[in-house]
Amino acid sequence: MSIELWLAFIATSAVLLIIPGPTVLTVISYSVAQGRRAIGPLVAAVALGDSTALFLSLLGLGALLAAAAFWFTVIKLAGGLYLLYLGVRLLRTGISSTGLVAPTAPSSLWRLFANTYLVTALNPKGIVFFVAFLPQFINPRTNATTQLWVLAITFVIMATLNATLYAVFASSACRMLASPRAQRGFNILGGSLLSAAGVWALLARRQA
Repeated sequence: MSIELWLAFIATSAVLLIIPGPTVLTVISYSVAQGRRAIGPLVAAVALGDSTALFLSLLGLGALLAAAAFWFTVIKLAGGLYLLYLGVRLLRTGISSTGLVAPTAPSSLWRLFANTYLVTALNPKGIVFFVAFLPQFINPRTNATTQLWVLAITFVIMATLNATLYAVFASSACRMLASPRAQRGFNILGGSLLSAAGVWALLARRQA
């Protein structure tokens, strides 16, 4: 793989990562609701989730999802319903809260990590996207497997950095506006974003 091809992959990936998707919406929602203490678990969950999706893609699951409408639909619906579940929970928290959110226990951070990981890893469009996207930057004259792993590692690093920047920004906004009313608004906004992402995932049509 030439350095020019690798730089082209980086530039294209950067544009795609900046555009908010289900993972970014999840990171923003939880960062706004939980503050800076959520950054570590969120970033780790995104890194592990993208690594899982990429690993499954490289194993061939992406090809299965791309070819089998049934399994694509099953996983897509599961992911969409999970996003809706998270969004409704956050909305209920925002509507029922009467003051600042109390500090969460360590177990809550684990649940936050698990939720973000599942949203990131169980995104069938992401898995199928990797299968269609990565080969575009492969040089057929050299070892394809090595190139795929290089691209996969590069993408995970970039996705982790992207999630970190989004989390830091969102948590800073939360800290600057840490009033009871703002906390309720953040939870309602975050829940709305997650619910919208869930509806989008459920209604999005499978690409031909």
